[in-house]
Amino acid sequence: MGRGVVDTENMDRADIVALREAAPPKGLPFRVAKLGHVVLKTQDLERSVAFYTRILGFQVSDVYPETMVPGRMVFLRCNPDHHCLALVGGAKGPNSFAELHHLAFEVASLDELYRARKHLRDHGVKISFEGRRRAGCQVAVEFRDPDNHLVELYWDLEQVGTTGAVRPPEDWRECFSLEEATDNPPPGQDTTLADPSLRED
Repeated sequence: MGRGVVDTENMDRADIVALREAAPPKGLPFRVAKLGHVVLKTQDLERSVAFYTRILGFQVSDVYPETMVPGRMVFLRCNPDHHCLALVGGAKGPNSFAELHHLAFEVASLDELYRARKHLRDHGVKISFEGRRRAGCQVAVEFRDPDNHLVELYWDLEQVGTTGAVRPPEDWRECFSLEEATDNPPPGQDTTLADPSLRED
C-alpha cells in the first residue's frame, strides 16, 4: 500500500497503537522546544551551498575550514536562529536514502508555496511530489537537492491543541497537485489564494 491509501484497519493493530501511545515519563526534568538543526554530508560543498542559497534562499552564517572540520562545514539559516541546516563536505557519493528520509522547511503562505513551485521549475529542479500528504495535512512540494536528499517545502502543518487530539484519518485529504489541494481542503484549512493567477489549471 502507499500513495492514496488510508489503511484505517491496520492503524488499529496492536503494534501501531503501542507506537501511537508512546509518551514521555511523568516528571521529566526538561522539555525539548523544537528541532534545532540538521547536518547533511555533501559530495560537492560549493554546489550544495549554491543550491541552498541561490535556489532556496538560505543565508550563510558561518563557515569552518578543513582545519576545524574535515571536509569543511557551512552553517545556513532561514530565520533568526544562527543555523537550521549545516552542510559538511566529504561525502563519498550521493545520499543513499538509507537513514534520513527527508527534511522539511515551512513557508509562510499557500501563495508562497505556489511561487516556490514555479521558482524550482524555472531553475530546473525536478519536483517529485506536490499536493497534500495524509497525517499533518500540510500542503507541500518535494524535490531532491544536489546530493539526493529529499527536501520538502510546506505550508500549514496541522497544530496539535492542548488536549493532544489530532485530526482523524477520515478528515485527511491526500491530493497530488497544489491545485487539487487548494480545491479539496480538510475541515478548517483555509486554502484561499491571495493571488489566484498562481494556479496552473
